[in-house]
Amino acid sequence: MKRTAAVAIACCLALPARAEEDPWTLSASTRLRVESIGGQFRPLPAPATDTMISLRTELAASYDAGPVWFNAEMWDARAWGQDARSSANAGEVNALELVQANVAVKLSGKSTLTLGRYTLDLGNRRMVARQRFRNTTNAFTGAHLALDGGKGRKLDLMFALPHQRLPDDAASIRNDKVQWDRENFDVMFFGAHGTLPQVLGGTLQPYAFALIERDGAKLATANRRIGTVGARHFIKAKAGEWDHDIEGAVQFGKARRTASAADVTDLDVFAWFVHADAGYTFPTGWSPRLVAMFDAASGDKGDPRKFTRFDTLYSARRFEFGPNGLYGPFRRSNIVSPSLRVEVTPSKRTDAFVAWRTAWAENRRDQFAATGVRDASGSSGSLGGHQIEGRVRHWIVPGLLQVDGGAAVLFKRGLLRDAPNAPPTGNTTYGYVDLMLTL
Repeated sequence: MKRTAAVAIACCLALPARAEEDPWTLSASTRLRVESIGGQFRPLPAPATDTMISLRTELAASYDAGPVWFNAEMWDARAWGQDARSSANAGEVNALELVQANVAVKLSGKSTLTLGRYTLDLGNRRMVARQRFRNTTNAFTGAHLALDGGKGRKLDLMFALPHQRLPDDAASIRNDKVQWDRENFDVMFFGAHGTLPQVLGGTLQPYAFALIERDGAKLATANRRIGTVGARHFIKAKAGEWDHDIEGAVQFGKARRTASAADVTDLDVFAWFVHADAGYTFPTGWSPRLVAMFDAASGDKGDPRKFTRFDTLYSARRFEFGPNGLYGPFRRSNIVSPSLRVEVTPSKRTDAFVAWRTAWAENRRDQFAATGVRDASGSSGSLGGHQIEGRVRHWIVPGLLQVDGGAAVLFKRGLLRDAPNAPPTGNTTYGYVDLMLTL
């Protein structure tokens, strides 16, 4: 896999420029973030308070050679100042990593075949996503066939070896150690995602994915062999009109309950996830949009023969569940959660929102969402708590320099206060400020 990346970069650098136009496309960005959490919701040994400074730098280059493009992209994600027991992991630190190095073959129309290392967004990014808020991104090595049927009709086919971000030990993460991410046939991910416009007044996106993994010498897994089948239907937001976004999926197959080497019991998998939102954009100044949302995903019931917790695959969650980083208590796993949000756009340079969310565990005996908190007896109830969050983004220099600030408060209730491993830290507060330069 290293050889594939090296060849792609070498080809980019070796090809001559065409005289009639510049075949090169170059881009760069850097984001500096300061974030802090108090009243930690995660169990010990996570610290009660934590502060982290992170820096993410992206450099990308593409060369248009006529029938093919050659693409390369480097991410450098580092962090400083976090507690030695910090929750920050390989999701926040991945120093000097070549996340893309591929050849994209131009097919008929706008269709393309990409071979090599790549990142990918599919649908509303609830199953497969290139990260935005998180300091590192999901990336794959393999093939991606993007078929364009015109008039908005699309079919994406992919076969990939997901990257295991390295290093993944606490000491190396704190030291921002440079280590090449690993991919091999111990973990394979493949599937199809379609887009069909003008269906029931909106757009329909059916999809199916499969994930097959096995324990390797350097990777402990739950030996997941699961399929995910689902669909999304949406109508985009417009001034003076109602919009919606509805999505649901089921998972099936085999998996083990844990990644422990001692766990050799294959369980039948059946899990589910649903999302629904409905919004209205008022045709007035600031274009206020009011949207009601509902998310639910199954938890594990503890049946000795079955595993029922929904697997979030390679998704993103900030756009629905709030900031992650040092925060991020919620995800599409063992959760039942309504939410209400108000979004405003005061100008082309500024946008903001404020949101409320309440969350219960779908199964009160399983780990609650992404918190790590669990009461196997179920006596702590299912209500996790209430979250209020807000964010403001502003282009200081349009297209060049942007500031993004946000905050969240998690008011803990029964499960997050009373579970045996819940920390006695009070309500959780979190805030961050980003400064992003784009060239």
